[in-house]
Amino acid sequence: MAKTEKVVDLKPTNISEDQLKSIQEVVSNINQIHMETGRVESQKHNLLHNLVEHQTKLQTIQKELEDEYGKVNINIQTGEINHDVETDKKD
Repeated sequence: MAKTEKVVDLKPTNISEDQLKSIQEVVSNINQIHMETGRVESQKHNLLHNLVEHQTKLQTIQKELEDEYGKVNINIQTGEINHDVETDKKD
């Protein structure tokens, strides 16, 4: 029986410590960015809901004012009412 020679694989089995640290740092940064993006999106979502609530409140106030004063412009700095408002007219 003939002896078979054992082939030694000289391919590296691990990357260097510096390469591993570099990869780990970049992946960690990417994960942090994803988490921060999620936090910002959550904040944005909450802000948009708050915006809708305030817009709804404004519409309610506008309706109340229109019921009381008619179709007018109100200066929100002074509270002055301008009655000279052109209404929509169709010819």
